[in-house]
Amino acid sequence: MGSTLILTQKIKRVGAGCVSPDYLRTVSALALLCGAGLMVLSAPAVAQIDLSQTAKQSIDTSQPMLLEAKELRYDFDNDVIIASGSVEIYFDNYTLLADRVTYNRKDGKLSAHGNVQMTEPSGNLILADNLTLSDDFSEGFVNALQIDTPQFTHFEAESAERSGDNVTTLRNGTYSVYKKAPKPPLWRIKSTTIIHNQQKQRIYFEGASIELFGNTIAKIPYFSIADPSVGRKSGFLLPRFVTKSRLGFGAAIPYYWSLSPTYDLTVTVTPLTEQGVLGQLDWRQQLETGSYNVSIGGISQADPNAFSGSSGDVRGRFIVNTNGSFDLSKRWDAGWDITYATDRAFREDYGFARFGNAQEVSKIFLKGETKRNLFDANAYAFQISQEDNPSPTQPTNPSAPFTPVNADLQEKQPFVHPVIDNSIYFEKSILGGQLNYDGNLTSLTRETTDAFSVNGQNRFRGVEGTFTRVSANLTWQRTLIDPIGQVFTPFAYAKTNLYFLANADNNVTALSDESVVFRGMPAVGLEYRYPFLATFNGGNQVIEPIAQLIVRPNEAAIGELPNEDAQSIVFDASTLFEWDKFSGFDRNEGGTRANLGLQYKLQFDKGSFISGLFGRSFQLAGRNSYAVPGILDATGDSGLQTTGSDYVTSLYFDTNTGFRLGGNARFSEHDFGVERAEVSASGRYGPASTVLSYAYLAERPDAGIDQQRSELVGALNLTLEENWRVFGSLRYDMINENIVQDTVGLGYDDEGFSASISYGEDRSRNNGEPVERIFFFRFGLRTIGDTSLSTSTSDSSPND
Repeated sequence: MGSTLILTQKIKRVGAGCVSPDYLRTVSALALLCGAGLMVLSAPAVAQIDLSQTAKQSIDTSQPMLLEAKELRYDFDNDVIIASGSVEIYFDNYTLLADRVTYNRKDGKLSAHGNVQMTEPSGNLILADNLTLSDDFSEGFVNALQIDTPQFTHFEAESAERSGDNVTTLRNGTYSVYKKAPKPPLWRIKSTTIIHNQQKQRIYFEGASIELFGNTIAKIPYFSIADPSVGRKSGFLLPRFVTKSRLGFGAAIPYYWSLSPTYDLTVTVTPLTEQGVLGQLDWRQQLETGSYNVSIGGISQADPNAFSGSSGDVRGRFIVNTNGSFDLSKRWDAGWDITYATDRAFREDYGFARFGNAQEVSKIFLKGETKRNLFDANAYAFQISQEDNPSPTQPTNPSAPFTPVNADLQEKQPFVHPVIDNSIYFEKSILGGQLNYDGNLTSLTRETTDAFSVNGQNRFRGVEGTFTRVSANLTWQRTLIDPIGQVFTPFAYAKTNLYFLANADNNVTALSDESVVFRGMPAVGLEYRYPFLATFNGGNQVIEPIAQLIVRPNEAAIGELPNEDAQSIVFDASTLFEWDKFSGFDRNEGGTRANLGLQYKLQFDKGSFISGLFGRSFQLAGRNSYAVPGILDATGDSGLQTTGSDYVTSLYFDTNTGFRLGGNARFSEHDFGVERAEVSASGRYGPASTVLSYAYLAERPDAGIDQQRSELVGALNLTLEENWRVFGSLRYDMINENIVQDTVGLGYDDEGFSASISYGEDRSRNNGEPVERIFFFRFGLRTIGDTSLSTSTSDSSPND
């Protein structure tokens, strides 16, 4: 019999990085024990194998190979080491587990048998019945192979061979992205040969067929995909399909170039049967302190007349968008988002393509922020998508209370250069209270006056010329609580505005003819709250009366100054206790005003609650700013224009289990009729989730709203068995009893596949225009890519 040394051990694991010298036995040391017969150890048998003679560049062969097993045999005659019984091998971040491992020192081959599991440094888990490797793990052969990667991709094959430390060839294999389960995967790729080249980071399929639901849907002789571990790899992306009545049928074919780890380029060509070829370039680059993108799209239209009546009725059309953001320091960042299109309709007509962040608003910004200070500067330009006359067949009704003056909408858009906001919260208290500063600089130029007529009276959203305003506001407040729980908050503020006016429209005579105008508004006030707390078994309730008094002089120069940022006034429960209810700096509320309200909250221990507020505002003295028309206002219809305002209320209910209900309403001071109401509800119960909103606005002839508006908007998502869902949405005009928009769809999502199909109709731009019918289909295979098909058709029968 040949000489054999046998080592047995108690089952005890020793980690590769923590093997003590007492446990480590080298093969050369074992050779000295050839006459010792059988040797029993109480610690694991561990061997260190020298790999210096077969070193590979990608593997650190200076590291020891640590082997642990229940029994270790060394055959001196054949120079073979045999480990059996829960064998574990650790080598340079590789881990190998098997029932039995044989290492032949003569040819450097390592064979593993029975329940083989090998974990590679990349995280791949290889499962097999039998596996043969070189002693540096760089080459090998496997039978009945299964590979699971950290990216949750899954390979199976009858056999596999590894060579050159980076190429794995699988025979009669399959590829999918599903975890191993009793049922077959939803989709997979079967191939006679699968080659995974880790150096090129590419997977090649030869003689492949794509299976869906177990059935072959396509056979492809040869194709390749990027390694799933690679986020960026050059190659064709899945196409997207589109069909629109004026464009015809088309397929967007994108090719992605990974030119560098820090920048890439995507070129997309979209042939369209009716209009020619739409080309697109998308460049992205990551720099040390930020990133920027550039997207360009253009087409020479074969049939411009298809867009007759819109700005898209031209031969050559293109769009450019660029955006970027950079960190100048820990507290400062700057960037831009700029879009230019040859015409207003480009983004809508070719909306199936994505042109970066292309939108109507372009801006350049600089922002700095600390815990107490904020500086935010923005320059804006606007390129609208609305046509001057979107309904050529529907002329403007001369008897309507709201009539546009000069329909050149683009020329009315200002260039803002810039608007700067600066806020400071002073750290040290002043007279025991908090002092804040808010500053604003707004400068803009408009080429054409933006005017409209309300019942024969011209009003102005903006005036031709250049206007600059510098504003500085100081605010102080302090909160005091007396022994019985009453809360007193005295406050004061001072608003200052300096205007530089360069009116270029001599027809607008309401504006001041001075080039420099100063306006100030000081105010003092007091807010009073007295919360009453009542507890009960399971929760508590708080009843809190609130009163607020603000004293200040009358607003000066009403109607004599531009109004760019205070054009929107929404008086509801959320603004009841605002010290100044105008939305911006260009109007300052004046006179003495009192705001009164009652707040209630019912809180339950399990987190659900009900809260509500009811109140009203009163003009006690001085001129009511909301009753005096400015350059934009007619007579005012905000609910604040009379001595006693309309009533406002809010009510919210949250179950803390997924259902929420909330609403705001404004009621007339005269007859308590509803002037404005908004109610929304959202909830989730079992597989269903829904959102439902209702909005009502009473007629306001002075504001151009000649009839009531009442709309209902809802959306529903219902999860069916396992991965299926149905969804839909509806926008309904309750006054005209007309469906404005509706969508219905079906979707499927799992760990490796997603698909959805939807159909919708849009009548929001109807007014005699065709109904737009939209069909959209999308599906995606994880690691392969996504594709979609969108269609848009019009029907001249809006009520169809």
